[in-house]
Amino acid sequence: MEIKDRVEKALDSIRPYLEADGGNVRVLDINDGLVRLELLGACGNCPMSTMTLKAGVEEAIKKAVPEITAVEAINITSPDDANAQLPETMR
Repeated sequence: MEIKDRVEKALDSIRPYLEADGGNVRVLDINDGLVRLELLGACGNCPMSTMTLKAGVEEAIKKAVPEITAVEAINITSPDDANAQLPETMR
């Protein structure tokens, strides 16, 4: 199985949790052990997105695909962002 397929399979295991809060994630690029992602929907403007990326997404990918050494999102929202929104479950 190709590395991208294994990464997608790992993401599929956590997508229901992201989708429950109105979000999702898309793989943009995989190169030299780095996965670059785009956070979609509510994940793109949630102040918890850094925690979600590190504790959920990155952990799932690294566990399923050990050759991945880093996961980076191109659109992480800062908790100080005035447009940031909490997920529905936290309101």
